[in-house]
Amino acid sequence: MPAANVYATARGPLARMAEPLAQRARARRHARFLALTGVTPATRIVDVGCGALGLRGLAPDLDVTGVDVVDRPAYPGPFVRADATERLPFEDGAFDLAYSSSVVEHLPPARRAAYAAELRRVARGVWVQTPAYSFPVEPHALLPFAHWLPAGARRAYWRLGAAGGWEEIALLRRGEVARLFPDAQLVAERVAGLAKSWIALRAP
Repeated sequence: MPAANVYATARGPLARMAEPLAQRARARRHARFLALTGVTPATRIVDVGCGALGLRGLAPDLDVTGVDVVDRPAYPGPFVRADATERLPFEDGAFDLAYSSSVVEHLPPARRAAYAAELRRVARGVWVQTPAYSFPVEPHALLPFAHWLPAGARRAYWRLGAAGGWEEIALLRRGEVARLFPDAQLVAERVAGLAKSWIALRAP
């Protein structure tokens, strides 16, 4: 089962140039995920914000239940439509690991604590990855400094990037990730010595 393109919904030459680099970065992240969590086919995983494939596209042999706020009729495995900022339809500790990749930055800041609490409620372990606010390139639009601009200037600049339509995305600082997941280890993914992403990790 092939993984979806990282920039499948993006546009233009920026996305085409970035795609090979992003695929290699995704493969490195997945190898790190396997090494740090020690998951096996017996590990029960919930992928919150799974999209069309999510973790299943990288590891079809794992026991993964997908969750998203929209229906995913082609999702290749167990799937539940639900909003993690409200309540997931699972019992406490139903899973060994809650996995969520590049999701939390899309949530309104006021709803992030509820999302984090639900992940921690339904699973004993967590792996939550999100792009770092401190990295100078905004990873959705692929534009330098876009996320550091005031909202009005950011919206105008966004049109020059790879993301296509405007979306209000608020990248997280290290401290916010730490507050959302206080019982997790914070792991940095680095490029040229700079933190490109943060991973909140509590191994199952």
